[in-house]
Amino acid sequence: MTARFTGKTVLVTGAGSGIGRAIALAFAAEGASVVAAGRTAPSLDETVALIEKEGGTAAAVTADVTRSEDVKALVGRTVEHFGSLDVAVNNAGVFRGGAPVADLPEEDWRSLLDINVTGVLFSLQAEIAQMRNQPTGGAIVNIAANLGAHRRTPGLAGYIASKAAVSALTRAAALDHIAEGIRINAVSPGPSATPMSLRPGETDADRADRMKRVSPLGRVSSTAEIAAAVLYLASPDAASVVGSDLVVDGGAAA
Repeated sequence: MTARFTGKTVLVTGAGSGIGRAIALAFAAEGASVVAAGRTAPSLDETVALIEKEGGTAAAVTADVTRSEDVKALVGRTVEHFGSLDVAVNNAGVFRGGAPVADLPEEDWRSLLDINVTGVLFSLQAEIAQMRNQPTGGAIVNIAANLGAHRRTPGLAGYIASKAAVSALTRAAALDHIAEGIRINAVSPGPSATPMSLRPGETDADRADRMKRVSPLGRVSSTAEIAAAVLYLASPDAASVVGSDLVVDGGAAA
């Protein structure tokens, strides 16, 4: 491992499990002080314990990204804990699906937009407000999805629309704020080794068999592979990468 993020403070939303937890662990392993944020305190505490077990530094902060005041307070507590906000990863999101557009429940639609889109907007606004006042600016990575701007499939219109919006919002924000020293990009994962990619009643073995048939790569991505893409975009190695949307899906959207 390198120490690309030594002395940096990294905020990760949705850090209590899955891809968010993997991202938090990866940043901590490369020297960052990490704030793990989300709505469920016990799962965040588990993420912090895993980081500290490996000798890293982390703190857990509960917040609901659909509430702008929560996100402002989250950024404030991040700076109180560690003195700055150098990198933010807006990973918090939900998956709702299983109905064509004509039958999409209003509750599902509103939940997808509130969390996946408005939650990212509120997070960006609070993060940029802090970073634009720092001499070193900062880097932000939003987690979109290959289902959205890159790929569509029947029955998932609400989710697809919400993640396409994240991709578009990322690019617009990147152009708005690069002159202030804030780099904004996105990562769009495909199916990964988390429960979200399991179909109803499907086991890990069932999913592995299915992916051999439907994925060009022949498998799901590991959460560590998704995290590696995020760390690249947040690192000095990507200093001239602005407004990109890096697809990590084993070739499904190629």
